[in-house]
Amino acid sequence: MQVTSSSLNVSGTSTDWRGVALSNFSLSPFVLDDILLASLEGFIQGIKFPETDPRRAIAFCSSGWDAKSLASQADRSAVYWAGASIAYGSTEHHQLIGQAICTRIEQSIGLQKVLISTEGLTLIHETGSEPESSTTSLPATVFCRIMTDLREKLLLKRRQG
Repeated sequence: MQVTSSSLNVSGTSTDWRGVALSNFSLSPFVLDDILLASLEGFIQGIKFPETDPRRAIAFCSSGWDAKSLASQADRSAVYWAGASIAYGSTEHHQLIGQAICTRIEQSIGLQKVLISTEGLTLIHETGSEPESSTTSLPATVFCRIMTDLREKLLLKRRQG
């Protein structure tokens, strides 16, 4: 999809600061299930390693390309969270990442306001490495749907006062 004035690229490579702020790559600490995470990208890459693997902790403390670079060392057959092994690329895997996305934004008033400010824009995710890899953790269409649904939820909450 082409970036237009009616769309916002939610990506670390976005030309709009809001897209960068909302991207997985941003250093944006949040807590999920009592675990402190430096960024969404760190979470996405970290769960690819078993809970006892030291690379998991490194990923959880990382953001941006530092976190992304760990992916090449991971076995992409499963992700690991809360003692469970979840099939990589499954609906459950995508739901777990969706939970992390929502938690990160719900824990930050600033990110909530940034997302709300995109009202009326189509959210897209273009990283510059299209076409999308078949082994991506979260397809762009799923990511954009999660972000759009969360924006609608925040807008509804704001309207209801």
